[in-house]
Amino acid sequence: MKISIRPYREEDQESVIELWDKVFPGTPPLNNPVRDLRTRQEIPPELFLVAVHAGRIVGSVMASCDGRQGWVHYLGVDPDYRRQGIGTTLMRRIEASLAGMGCEDLHFQIWAHKDEVQAFYESLDYIPEDRLSMGKKL
Repeated sequence: MKISIRPYREEDQESVIELWDKVFPGTPPLNNPVRDLRTRQEIPPELFLVAVHAGRIVGSVMASCDGRQGWVHYLGVDPDYRRQGIGTTLMRRIEASLAGMGCEDLHFQIWAHKDEVQAFYESLDYIPEDRLSMGKKL
């Protein structure tokens, strides 16, 4: 199967939102894909990638870097295309881009009950950190 990885383009918006709706069902209302895509204009192209198969977006990853710490957002692969190395390829490309920007650490959050997601990241040598994630709605 031929999968290409490329930077996100504005014309990808509808397809990426459809992917996120499929990959991240039941996300809280504060995760607003349209708003998040609008703010991505501040993200360098190498930090927002999509995976494409036969003209269809089947994976995505968005990242950010504050100069030292990087964060991964919206890594997701269409369930019909999982276990083919797409998520791994997207993460490795993001890791390389962030390292090239001088980021020393890479972080992300996953829902605690998502054992399959945790196993995926552990297979890429990530380890759970002894931290408590806190938040507040403003």
